[in-house]
Amino acid sequence: MHELAVLASILGVFLLGAISPGPSFVVVSRIAISGSRADGVMAAIGMGIGGFVFASVAVAGLTAILLQVEWLNLALRLAGGAYLVWLGINIWRAAPEQLDIAEMATERPNTLWKSLLKALFVQLSNPKTAIFYASMFAALLPSPTPSWMYFALPPMLFLIEFAWYTVVAVGFSARAPKAAYLRSKIWIDRAAGAVVGALGAKLMADSVRSSA
Repeated sequence: MHELAVLASILGVFLLGAISPGPSFVVVSRIAISGSRADGVMAAIGMGIGGFVFASVAVAGLTAILLQVEWLNLALRLAGGAYLVWLGINIWRAAPEQLDIAEMATERPNTLWKSLLKALFVQLSNPKTAIFYASMFAALLPSPTPSWMYFALPPMLFLIEFAWYTVVAVGFSARAPKAAYLRSKIWIDRAAGAVVGALGAKLMADSVRSSA
């Protein structure tokens, strides 16, 4: 019973972490509002896969090793921040492009896979998420940790990330948000690009500052 209570507390903490705003929220909501609902759900799957990867890495103890190798940790943080800056610039530059309503409603396999991969890359590009996973595991896992918990956590955390971002995708793919998006696409996209780019720049600046 105690182990189940610990598991519930861990899942609750990670749910709160998923809900907290960040580049993942911005990207999933934009994919859902500018594409189809299926695009948004595929993006949610990408976020879930990212959560599964981070959980598996943390369980294996690789994140703890990464934190001990300062130069590799810095390199990954800079690369992740640079990717977010690049993505933000691309979103900003594409803002003036007009979208056709029929095109938005079409669920083409190539766009679905692009949505999944874009969300996955955004999730994996943020080393702060990996550190969050590792630190929460270190703080919340019981000692000794039952072996079943190591196997149960990664798929459960996949479900948490997937479930939350599916809620985001369904909400932002509704008719009213889409209509509002079409009316103000250029400003919404530029705001989204600015936010993602700023978060990437902040990640890079914080990484350089912490290593100095």
